[in-house]
Amino acid sequence: MIAKVRNPFIISGYVSAEYFCDREMESDELTRAFFNERNTVIVSPRRMGKTGLIEHCFHRKQVQEEFYTFFIDIYATGTLREFVFALGKHIFETLKPKGKKFIEQFFAIISSLRPAFKLDSMSGQPVFDIGIGDIKQPELSLEEIFMYLERADKRCIVAIDEFQQIAKYPEKNVEAMLRTCIQRCKNANFVFSGSQRHMMQNMFFSASRPFYQSASLLNLEAIRPERYKEFVYHHFREAGKKITEECITRVYNLLEGHTWYMQMLFNRFYEQVEAGEEMTVNLADQILHLTVEANKTVYQSMVAMLPERQKEVLFAIAKEGKAMEITSTQFVKRHGLHSPSSVQSAIKQLLEREFITKDGGVYHVYDRFFGFWLAETYGTGYKL
Repeated sequence: MIAKVRNPFIISGYVSAEYFCDREMESDELTRAFFNERNTVIVSPRRMGKTGLIEHCFHRKQVQEEFYTFFIDIYATGTLREFVFALGKHIFETLKPKGKKFIEQFFAIISSLRPAFKLDSMSGQPVFDIGIGDIKQPELSLEEIFMYLERADKRCIVAIDEFQQIAKYPEKNVEAMLRTCIQRCKNANFVFSGSQRHMMQNMFFSASRPFYQSASLLNLEAIRPERYKEFVYHHFREAGKKITEECITRVYNLLEGHTWYMQMLFNRFYEQVEAGEEMTVNLADQILHLTVEANKTVYQSMVAMLPERQKEVLFAIAKEGKAMEITSTQFVKRHGLHSPSSVQSAIKQLLEREFITKDGGVYHVYDRFFGFWLAETYGTGYKL
């Protein structure tokens, strides 16, 4: 049964194929990788749709019948212990609905986490009740988790989002340790997705790194404009609402097909028009500005935390939208910056703190709406 929602432009989580736009070729490619026991690397900017693509494939009937599927987001993790905690907790929560037998088997194999097996005093349901600090031997717990996957009665697919985070952990040899565990586990395949392209490419395509050539690459580009336009038209028509082609095209072009930001705007557009009414460019532009301004306080706080030189470089990038050759004399003079070396230093810090991103030789503000606010506040503004 297809789930029904009040607003078809989903901005969080996965609902069903009806609310998932296109990605047909990518979905087929990823599903084939599952069935042919290939590991896959998915690379794209954050909020381009990696999670949705993986969940879409996980929800396919043939995948659900053949595999146990696990999806873990490690963006917030900073140590191996936190990674083990997140992985163990997610596997536990995924297994819990399957019944007591699965839970008992889980803790029988992963004995180092056995103290986490407790029953809720109110509901009587098993809970994963352990603190991160209680994981005394993360290396052992990691090996046991992979042992559990190896002994599962169906093949497992494990998707790890923002996988580049493991390269930032303070422990030595995390990549090598994890690579060894994965190689030994013959009953599972893995999807490694990440948003920091240069880090993911170094991890999987540099001969000196443990994960070298261990997975095939799937680059996730923007959804084709004609397919997204069809998607928007369909859902507006289903509700008896109207939207102009110019409106869809301008939103797509302004956001360069960046999925989450488009979904957010069309979610707002859909909310604002009643059946029989039409969303026009002028009204859409007003909603865009209101959406950006709603985060004004957050954006002001983000800017306030930056040192002066980083602010100057951030403002310069926001003014240009897409900035290239940013350490050149021309760029430095054009924006009144201090020196090419100070720009280089600021860029390094802004990239690490994810205020900006780099694709090829092009820099832009990571959060599109934040970039619009910066352009409006410190630059020439923006318009649909």
